[in-house]
Amino acid sequence: MNILLLYPRNPDAFWSFRHALRFISKRAYSPPLGLLTVAALLPASWSKRLVDLNARELDDQDIAWADLVFISAMDSQYQSTLEILARLKPYGKKIVAGGPMFTMDPDRFPEIDHRLLHEVEDTLPRLLADLEKGKAQSIYDTQEWPDLACSPIPAWDLIDLNDYSSMSIQYTRGCPYECEFCHIEVLNGKVPRYKTTGQIIAELEALYTRHWRGAVFFVDDNFIMKPQHLKEDLLPAIIGWMEKRGHPFFFYTQLSINLADDEELIALMVRTGFDTVFIGIESPEENSLAETNKQINLRQDLLAAVKKIQRLGLQVNAGFILGFDHDTAATFGKHQDFIQESGIMGAMIGLLHAGKGTKLYKRLQRENRLVENSSGDNTDFSTNFITRMSREELTAGYQNLVRTVYSPPFFYERLKTFFNNYNLPRRKSPPVQLSDLKALFRVFWIIGFLEEERRYYWTTLFRILTHSPRLVPLFIRLAIYGYHFRMVYQKENLKNKAC
Repeated sequence: MNILLLYPRNPDAFWSFRHALRFISKRAYSPPLGLLTVAALLPASWSKRLVDLNARELDDQDIAWADLVFISAMDSQYQSTLEILARLKPYGKKIVAGGPMFTMDPDRFPEIDHRLLHEVEDTLPRLLADLEKGKAQSIYDTQEWPDLACSPIPAWDLIDLNDYSSMSIQYTRGCPYECEFCHIEVLNGKVPRYKTTGQIIAELEALYTRHWRGAVFFVDDNFIMKPQHLKEDLLPAIIGWMEKRGHPFFFYTQLSINLADDEELIALMVRTGFDTVFIGIESPEENSLAETNKQINLRQDLLAAVKKIQRLGLQVNAGFILGFDHDTAATFGKHQDFIQESGIMGAMIGLLHAGKGTKLYKRLQRENRLVENSSGDNTDFSTNFITRMSREELTAGYQNLVRTVYSPPFFYERLKTFFNNYNLPRRKSPPVQLSDLKALFRVFWIIGFLEEERRYYWTTLFRILTHSPRLVPLFIRLAIYGYHFRMVYQKENLKNKAC
């Protein structure tokens, strides 16, 4: 069979890094790891093509060629998914859909022929067997959480690695915490499951063999759920592999704030090559954290924890949420103060959305407060439920917050705070590539001369060149991120005003 795998376009939001990609001549941030894994699970004798609409256009010839079309999507890709389905309709192709959006709301797209709900290691083999018999069903679901030891190396040969700024691998799925707004418990379960150390090394080797050099994102729900195994097995193995291969990668991942309690683990992560961690801070308001059952954050001094992680050599990006029932007019200022004082350069600030199937969705449904489906994009200046704070006050406060923290005066002042606290590890970096030199030139031109921030940019750069020249590459990268975040939120401001 000829199999076409399609990944919808991401909206222009925090995780797309679309405005940052223009500096490094990349088409997309990271590849669709789920679809690449699905492709590796399909029969080797089948022909496969993967089209990531974030990196490539979909050609009519691709559609005509296919016997079967696979689509995977998240809620934030809803609009692009609609466009794909409309494009496919005249061809009458059979469509298989899976991933978070279809699992959480399987009845949303009646035109889909076959739905693979939850994790494909269990459901895909059953679909393939039924296709062979000519009696495939409309829905394949499972109550089991598959052993990740059965998960294959992704089919990297289906994409051009040069289209992306980062590669992705997965070590674990699942999270035992029960945050009210989160859907991980429904999608991946409460009991974390792990790939073996051998699998992870094999996946790194596969990327290395295909000449990838640079960033690798561990896309885990929470990377540190098995800290002893990390310290005694996985991280030492990666350190050995990195030394053998000349340190070709640097890593980043998602994890919880209790990393700050384990200095040994932080030190090992830094030695392994981890550069940045993303942490769900959510809110500096204790009442809001209690409301959403973010218990792990209530047990920490969040500001002190962030500063400790930075001081020990890891950058911290973080998620922040506004729109909890306990938020007040003072909450916006508390968020701003926390972000500035912590020196968090990548602060993803969004409005609360109730994703279908989450505990939050079910509570709001009981309270008759739901008004529409979630867009999945929490930077779109809307919520899908009736908030306790007036929508006008919430929207205005949110707009003012994001406009302020990413304005050049606040961004570059926060950058100074971060550099004053952060200890840049001394380690071998991946070799400089042509894209790095292009990025440097474009930063000088776009940010250094054409943008409103040029005065702050040059002042900060000269200070760093004088006092800490080792920080210059990191400064360039953070300046690009700041530009991206500012463009995202300015775009949304304009859209909101237009409405």
